[in-house]
Amino acid sequence: MTVIDDPRLGLVASLIAIAAVAQLHGLQAALTAFGLAAFLAILQRPGWPLVRRLLHVEGYMLLLFIMLPLTMPGPAIARVGPLAVSADGLALAALIALKVSASVLLLAVLVGSMEPARLGATLHALHVPERFNRLLVMTARYVELVRAETMRLRESMRARGFRPRSNRHTWRSYGHLVGMVLVRALDRAERVTEAMRCRGYSGRYPYATFAPPAFRDWTAAAAVSATGLLLLAVDRL
Repeated sequence: MTVIDDPRLGLVASLIAIAAVAQLHGLQAALTAFGLAAFLAILQRPGWPLVRRLLHVEGYMLLLFIMLPLTMPGPAIARVGPLAVSADGLALAALIALKVSASVLLLAVLVGSMEPARLGATLHALHVPERFNRLLVMTARYVELVRAETMRLRESMRARGFRPRSNRHTWRSYGHLVGMVLVRALDRAERVTEAMRCRGYSGRYPYATFAPPAFRDWTAAAAVSATGLLLLAVDRL
């Protein structure tokens, strides 16, 4: 079950909701936003890819729960050796984690399954400038290829007996790895450009067209956007 079928409305509604969530200051409002985003995710019956993506984000959030309570001034609720655990730091870490998790869930539910070609057509339909649209679509299309190329080069380094250590040889090897990735990415970009010109590319993609949004999509997009703005208004009262 998809919350919003029309990609244009899904993208606009997600951006409005995320912008509202990012401005929340209260822990209760952020917790409500996270709960609503999780409810939308459950409605869409997410698979393991969404769970894995969320776990990656929560790994970074865990660093906030370690660093902020120990470094931010405020009333102490416990002590870890010579360091005091700040209640304000703990509350700030929870607020950031809830807002980031809610934003990731909204993006994953409303935009996450969109392929690069469909994303380009959606941005074109929303009158996003062609250069920015082309740059975003090509980056989304080829970042995975560059990552795969990096993994192959690292495998070949390990096959030749390379073991990373904290020494000059390791950092020089990583520098050569980055340089080789950039050179191969440039070669690939030139080959892709030549192939596109051979197919008659003149600076504009032949984007697909969309049917007018259904009433259900308008309703769902308005509900998502209004909920985000309502949470922001309640938070500021």
